[in-house]
Amino acid sequence: MTQAIQHPLSPQDCLVAVMIAVSASDENIRTAELVKIESAVNNLPVFGNYDADRINVMAQTVFDLFSVEDGLDALFGLIRDNLPERLFETAYALACDVAAADGSLAESELRLLEEIRYELTIDRLHAAAIERGARARHMTL
Repeated sequence: MTQAIQHPLSPQDCLVAVMIAVSASDENIRTAELVKIESAVNNLPVFGNYDADRINVMAQTVFDLFSVEDGLDALFGLIRDNLPERLFETAYALACDVAAADGSLAESELRLLEEIRYELTIDRLHAAAIERGARARHMTL
């Protein structure tokens, strides 16, 4: 049914997929979220050698997975298989930044963040610190 992936995802692909998944979780991808993803890819050291053109490929991958039953489970399987464990907290931090980028968190975004915490076994205390940092970075006057 689904075609086998020819090339495994890079760790950076996984990070981008997590960010896109959070943005798409409320079925309304906002400009602020896209800008946050692009900014992360363009500025963070973990994306230093990443081909930004892959963002569109990863977006289509996420959309395709979200359109099928158990697609979210498949996405997490791909991420666990291709993202080094030492980058699990990085993935969660990027997810939180994208979720906070537009100034509000939809219920679907909160549920997906909870699922990411569970799937990537993010310690609750570490998750709280990451969430607090995202909130602080995205405060408005």
